[in-house]
Amino acid sequence: MAARFLCRNFYSRSFLGIRGLPNYCLSCCVNTLLQTLSATWELVELLDRWDTAHLKGNDGCNVPLELKKFLVAMQSAEHVSHRDFLHCLDQNGVQLHIQHDADEVFLFILNLIQKQTDDKILAEQIQTLYKISVETHVQCLQCDSIQTKENYLLTLPLHVKEDHTSLEQCLTSFFEEHELRGINCCFCVQCAVKTPSKQGVQLLSLPPILCIQLKRYRNNGRFTQKLGYEVTFPETFDLSTTVPHAFSKDFNQPCKYTLYAVVVHSGSAGFGHYTAYVRHRDTQSWYFADDSHTHQVSWNKVQTSYGGEHRHTAYMLMYRRTQEDNKHKTEIKCNEGTPK
Repeated sequence: MAARFLCRNFYSRSFLGIRGLPNYCLSCCVNTLLQTLSATWELVELLDRWDTAHLKGNDGCNVPLELKKFLVAMQSAEHVSHRDFLHCLDQNGVQLHIQHDADEVFLFILNLIQKQTDDKILAEQIQTLYKISVETHVQCLQCDSIQTKENYLLTLPLHVKEDHTSLEQCLTSFFEEHELRGINCCFCVQCAVKTPSKQGVQLLSLPPILCIQLKRYRNNGRFTQKLGYEVTFPETFDLSTTVPHAFSKDFNQPCKYTLYAVVVHSGSAGFGHYTAYVRHRDTQSWYFADDSHTHQVSWNKVQTSYGGEHRHTAYMLMYRRTQEDNKHKTEIKCNEGTPK
């Protein structure tokens, strides 16, 4: 029954467009993230599989539970209110009436999903949606010994240069080897002292959803400055051709991605406003969401968030791995049984 209900909702949403969310207690940051999470249909489907019937009414502090309620309502013709989710975040530390950083809140939500979802297999599946596995290697410039460490990221943080640049150039810079000298020297086990070294990162695996953060904020010691420089980004790109040197020897995954959501920041580092561009799943049309106001836009309009003088700037980019031969591989089929 649950699977049939979900399919009915998903097939009807092409008539819904993108639904706005009122700004409640300075909630533009969370509003924007909710729009991008709603456009991440893989997450919606996974959360809908979560059996929450055993959870009591006093679980109002459970972020993934409130997120599930909200996202399922967004996919249907039901009335949508995100106040319960906002108050739930507030009780977990993302306070109302305060401006927040979108990337920090996004990672906070993902971490709370891991901690507060009692179905640990499902929680791991949700993390896998965003999990970028990398290997960091540090080579001593005195003895040539190499130390490696595997780790993972949930967003890819790319530095923005103080000049006009592109996403491809930012990716190239991220995966280039960098020398570490002076106070940045690392301890070499072989030499038993801190030595100059060179450090690099290689990709071990890529996720279905590649979330990129454009690091537009710099702290100069006295205050934080926002870098509004232009950063162009493509609607589709292939990492294997953009950064061919970034992969480990055993890497064997599709690397082509398509943009489906952009988190945009307007204003300064100390005071600003968040909006979003999101792509409709069925029609593939772009929509602009500014709290309760939404309307359809063109790709040319999305490109105005590249940045530059006195413009709103893209801060987070959400890309979906393209599965051309199996477009909806993870979609729940109508003839499946009730999810567990």
